[in-house]
Amino acid sequence: MKKLVLEEFIPYRLNRLGTAVSERLKGVYSKKFGLTIPQWRVLSTLGQFDRLTATEIGAHSAMHKAKVSRAVRDLELRRWLSRLETEQDRRFETLQLTAAGRKAYDAIVPDMARFEERMRGSMGVQQTRIVMQALDCLEKALGVRSQRRGREGA
Repeated sequence: MKKLVLEEFIPYRLNRLGTAVSERLKGVYSKKFGLTIPQWRVLSTLGQFDRLTATEIGAHSAMHKAKVSRAVRDLELRRWLSRLETEQDRRFETLQLTAAGRKAYDAIVPDMARFEERMRGSMGVQQTRIVMQALDCLEKALGVRSQRRGREGA
């Protein structure tokens, strides 16, 4: 039986990289605001799109609904997000950042941008382009819609 060489197995490497990036980014928002990874993902998704349902946040951030629910509850307790009933169906709620949530988001974004700039800088322009193209190819191969082409400003 053939052995799987993990160091050459793309899913394994992607998982390791994803974990490493998440942990390093966590150092930024956890240190500043004590946020968990799911809380940051909810905060940043609402920061990008303004108003979404919890289901939409879960789909965009690839998080399980239980994690989204806990993060929403925690951010609501901090008064960083609010719930609005949708006009079409009062059983569903739209979530949005409060002024305090927007202030926290705005305080974290420059640090995140600097983190990405350091990554891009260490790779250079050409390698960054290659990495972005490779990510596009992987998303397409796996049937994952690119989040860069999501519903900006929705």
